[in-house]
Amino acid sequence: MGMTMTQKILAKAAGVESCRAGELLMCKLNMVLGNDITAPVAINEFEKMGATKVFDPAKIALIPDHFVPNKDIKSATMAKQMRDFARAQKIVNYYEVGKVGIEHALLPELGLVAPGEVIIGADSHTCTYGAVGAFSTGVGSTDMAVGMATGECWFKVPEAIRVNLVGKMKPWVSGKDVILHLIGEIGVDGALYQSLEFCGEGVAEISMDGRLTIANMAIEAGAKNGIFPVDDICRAYLAERVDREWTAFEPDADAEYARTVTIDLSTLDLTVSLPHLPENTKLARECTDLVIDQVVIGSCTNGRIEDMRMAAKILKDRKVADRVRCIVIPGTQQVVKACLREGLVDIFIDAGAIFTMPTCGPCLGGHCGVLAEGERAVSTTNRNFVGRMGHKNSEVILASPAVAAASAVFGRVATPDELA
Repeated sequence: MGMTMTQKILAKAAGVESCRAGELLMCKLNMVLGNDITAPVAINEFEKMGATKVFDPAKIALIPDHFVPNKDIKSATMAKQMRDFARAQKIVNYYEVGKVGIEHALLPELGLVAPGEVIIGADSHTCTYGAVGAFSTGVGSTDMAVGMATGECWFKVPEAIRVNLVGKMKPWVSGKDVILHLIGEIGVDGALYQSLEFCGEGVAEISMDGRLTIANMAIEAGAKNGIFPVDDICRAYLAERVDREWTAFEPDADAEYARTVTIDLSTLDLTVSLPHLPENTKLARECTDLVIDQVVIGSCTNGRIEDMRMAAKILKDRKVADRVRCIVIPGTQQVVKACLREGLVDIFIDAGAIFTMPTCGPCLGGHCGVLAEGERAVSTTNRNFVGRMGHKNSEVILASPAVAAASAVFGRVATPDELA
């Protein structure tokens, strides 16, 4: 029996010829990631275990993105601990305020992740990097500490679900709609500790920004990781960013999958997830009675330049509804510069939105857009759990940038087609 993409990557990292689902492997790591919330815990554990030196200062990334610029004394203290550790250990990939971006937007942009590599991060959305053909997954801070010290991590080889993409997407439909549809079909535990392996002719329909969005939300279906094949679109993306050698893996023709899910992209429509689980999906056009108080366009899921362009296309020469606060959050400083260069910032501000710095901020109810009791938001973020964006009696509706921008104009869930 052949191997899946994920199995091939893990086998290579473990130094074995082959592996099967359920096996335990000790794998060498290409990158260990932490942020200003999770890294301080990992640093404490690193010191408790008696470690004094990281395994490779160039293979650790410390990204202060959740509460930076610091929102209070506690967050400033956590950021300082990570900063001091980075300086003491001479961490190459530490990005201070002014250079930082949202971690899962920043690492691919900088070329710090590549096909065939194994990446762990003390953040559940580390699965984002499967978009470039890597095995990447979220871990706890203790695993991060061990990874920083040893450069290795244990994995149970996951079973795989084959997600076969066919057909062509309609206008306005994006990677966000694809992943929301998939989660709605299989559920938040539909891929529990499994690999979501995307394939089929429809992959070519999805841009790299769209693939990063889809892989980012693999965890919302319970998946260990999500992964895309390395095609010409991916190679062009990598050519501008990665200057080291990398290896792309394709699944064997006789690879074993737990099941196959086929998605006909031509039948997909704009989709939203209603409170309080990502699996609670409906078509956006069926939810136009839901009045909103806030719109957030950004995050590690949808803060890339393609997302900014889509939102700006809708908001151009239009106004955000009086009752709505619209917050636009670019994923990285390079996205900020592109928005400035292309005139998108003027469009957002003229529409009545606020354009802010790269931050995870409102996604986890941290800052820069926390919801009060009884408020409802449409957000391009990745989770809509109870209290996720603020008060436990607030609500979050997950959507694409197209739906979010249209909703900002109407003050309710809306689609771009309503603006015609």
